[in-house]
Amino acid sequence: MKKVNVKKKKAPAEPSLEENNELQLEGKNPIVEALRAGQQVDRILIAEGARQVDEIKQLASENGVKYQFVTRQKLDQIATTKAHQGLIAFLASVTYTDFDSWISSIDISKNPVVLVLAELQDPQNVGSIIRTAESAGVAGVIIAKHRAVGLTATVAKASAGAIAHMPIIRVTNLANTIEDMKKQGFWVVGTDARADKNYYEISYDMPTILVIGSEGKGIGPLLEKKCDYLIKIPMLGKVTSLNASVATGIMTYEIVKQRLSK
Repeated sequence: MKKVNVKKKKAPAEPSLEENNELQLEGKNPIVEALRAGQQVDRILIAEGARQVDEIKQLASENGVKYQFVTRQKLDQIATTKAHQGLIAFLASVTYTDFDSWISSIDISKNPVVLVLAELQDPQNVGSIIRTAESAGVAGVIIAKHRAVGLTATVAKASAGAIAHMPIIRVTNLANTIEDMKKQGFWVVGTDARADKNYYEISYDMPTILVIGSEGKGIGPLLEKKCDYLIKIPMLGKVTSLNASVATGIMTYEIVKQRLSK
């Protein structure tokens, strides 16, 4: 009998912010942080019988946000992350932070740190990076408009609510944006497994752009040329690369450590 190859259907891509101009938040932490940050939450759906929702209800009432109880089955149908915890909220008219207004608001004398994400496509990674960035006091996260994940429910969930407090700037051309920021006084640090210096062997006492590359492609030759420093994380085992969010955590907290020690 002749074999018939059956092509598996690809899972539909998760809707991103620019497709419907509405960001769906799933789970307690992202919703709590959005309400605390005063973001424009349009409505909140709560599963009937859900526990530990008093804080959500109180914050919603204080912010004039409507909430309603629905069946858990209804939330299961709407959810995209499969971890909604009986809570889904919708943010109306969400937009990315405008680059020009953001860069003009930054005090360069305070040596801000900015992350540039080079074509990262895993929403879990991007969400975790945003969470780490917010915790480490990063001034903003810049992502590419094309060939990269945008703000989605999975990104919001993985960020544990950090997207409510972190400026996310989306640009058409990362290389041009980096060049513009270098003119403002920023120094650019990128990662390369072939680099001569380890990540802890340079001083980050300067306005710093930290370029984070994808696990497969790295930061790419074009962005590599824009870097003032190329550094590496020592790999002592058989695995040759780290998860992008783990690498981000290591490097951002090296910057935190250096600055706190001074």
